[in-house]
Amino acid sequence: MAGINKHFKEAVILLVEDSPADQELVRRVMERSKIRNELLIVEDGVEAMAYLKNEGKYSDTSRFPKPDLVLLDINMPRMDGKQVLSEIRRDPGLKSVPVIILTTSTSEKDVFEAYHLGANAFISKPVDFEGFTDAIRQMESFWLMVATLPPKTVF
Repeated sequence: MAGINKHFKEAVILLVEDSPADQELVRRVMERSKIRNELLIVEDGVEAMAYLKNEGKYSDTSRFPKPDLVLLDINMPRMDGKQVLSEIRRDPGLKSVPVIILTTSTSEKDVFEAYHLGANAFISKPVDFEGFTDAIRQMESFWLMVATLPPKTVF
């Protein structure tokens, strides 16, 4: 198939989402996909940063590997998605990890700030099941089959 990344491999995806319903929906859509990947979920920005820096309960890198892709909600308790994105982009070991904002927000201000902080994409969650499912499948298809993700190691 033309345009498809022939170097596709399973990816580790970190979903940073505080809504259990949205967590489950993303999980189900990805499980039904033809793309095999590992979906790991944390519930807020503080947990996301602990995971990404392998701190505390996330210190075992064999159980909690560096993600190939981060799906990040904006509106979360303790530490919001913009703060997480800002920290990721300031960290030399994390700044190359693609971050996709996946949020209910449609605010132009949120879109602008997310891209200004270094988001690779901004997806407003459709409110209907079909639209949400389609958005996740298209995102997954592009980022895991068409695009080439950065290597996990620095040369």
